[in-house]
Amino acid sequence: MLQFEQEAWAQGARRLSGVDEAGRGPLAGPVVAAAVVVARTFLETEATRSLQRLTDSKQLSAKRRELFYDLLMSSPDVEVGIGSASVAEIDALNILRATHLAMRRAIEHLTPLPDLALVDGRPVQGLPVPHRAIVGGDGVSLSIAAASVLAKVTRDRLLVELAAQYPAYGFDRHKGYGTRAHLEALQRHGPCPVHRRSFAPVAQRVLEFDS
Repeated sequence: MLQFEQEAWAQGARRLSGVDEAGRGPLAGPVVAAAVVVARTFLETEATRSLQRLTDSKQLSAKRRELFYDLLMSSPDVEVGIGSASVAEIDALNILRATHLAMRRAIEHLTPLPDLALVDGRPVQGLPVPHRAIVGGDGVSLSIAAASVLAKVTRDRLLVELAAQYPAYGFDRHKGYGTRAHLEALQRHGPCPVHRRSFAPVAQRVLEFDS
């Protein structure tokens, strides 16, 4: 899980960031990105200790994600930048460009900026620093895995808050994804202000309720 970090360090990157997002697929809520700078000594020491089971957030239980989130957020050796793009921005830009915007904002919250970002997925336009895109990076890079967990937990907590505002939809359970229960709630109640109206299942309900 440190291969890509070691390559970057060997090439002269001193301040290295992992970057990942959460929330590209849901029908509701923002897309959230995290940019994480972990001190090299901490990363190398803890890779086989406290961070040994850190990986893609989707492969972790909610309880384990929370444990890693607390560990990372409380460590003085970890710096975190969180960025997001709103539902309005997703609908205006499209989800890919909105995701790139969220990643840029996350990196811009790091001071100073990193020398290099390791980014999960394909190349990203508009980042303020050089980056290396790694498909499946959250499963092969500890830095990206850390960003994956932080983005996921941050977004999940936001969706729990939205569930309190819009209790009819069950956002606290499905986090905005298109589950059967969510689609049934959309069918009954129509979209609420945090639904992505550019996404087909939501757009269809808009048409039905406007007709």
